Amino acid sequence: MKEIQAADISNTVSRLCQDANFYLGEDVIKALKKGRDTDQSEVARQVLDQILQNAEIAASDKIPLCQDTGLAVVFLELGQDVHIAGGELYTAIEEGVRQGYEEGYLRKSTVTQPFSARINTKDNTPPIIHTRIVPGEQLKIIVAPKGGGSENMSLVTVLKPAQGRQGVIDYVVSVVDEAGSNPCPPVIVGVGIGGTIEKTALLAKRSLLREVGAPNSDPEVAELEADLLKCINALGTGPQGFGGNTTALAVHVETFPAHIASMPVAVNIQCHSARHKEAVL
Repeated sequence: MKEIQAADISNTVSRLCQDANFYLGEDVIKALKKGRDTDQSEVARQVLDQILQNAEIAASDKIPLCQDTGLAVVFLELGQDVHIAGGELYTAIEEGVRQGYEEGYLRKSTVTQPFSARINTKDNTPPIIHTRIVPGEQLKIIVAPKGGGSENMSLVTVLKPAQGRQGVIDYVVSVVDEAGSNPCPPVIVGVGIGGTIEKTALLAKRSLLREVGAPNSDPEVAELEADLLKCINALGTGPQGFGGNTTALAVHVETFPAHIASMPVAVNIQCHSARHKEAVL
């Protein structure tokens, strides 16, 4: 049995909140550079250069990649042989978010009573926490700040099973097409297929944690990802909506068994500031 102090969890979450907002992942930078080198539009290449320059400035000056520093979404992989000492796990995470957004001068974007008063909590809490219980004596923490611009363009539906593979392609491409420039392309498109509406939505969001462009281990799903990416980049939306063939950097699809009478599909769009950082305690 491994013992982890709640204070160490808070400190780790605080650091991850800041690092995720300051430092764009190398996989994202690599994908952006590939788009800059291959896009046929001169304007698109100029926009991608500006995005890359923005990432350099954010990292060197330790300032947010984007003014929207997102809701704090936290994914946990909690070893079943871990004991949390000195406090409660979720309380420790919430304290870490509070500290990180204050110390990093990150914008607080969380409001209560979302349909009416919409009062800012002023510390970006509460975080949104997804927990998996796994074997072992470790706690893996992934902090993935999610901005409103891309989240607002995300959708969930339930297709008829008879619509099949083509139905999935048609739906996903239509969602990205209708989103246009709103989610700040080039985007990463997370897709969940199967389960129930809440399960497929989580599949789509969790897929965004994958290394950008890394294919699904299932060859059939990987082929679907490639076809979706081709169709999306043929839309011509391009970086920031100025045209070009780099509308998406990648499409990540995750699947789960479904009811015989339904085929839930979720599309979770991530802007080019694809922010997430992780640590293991």
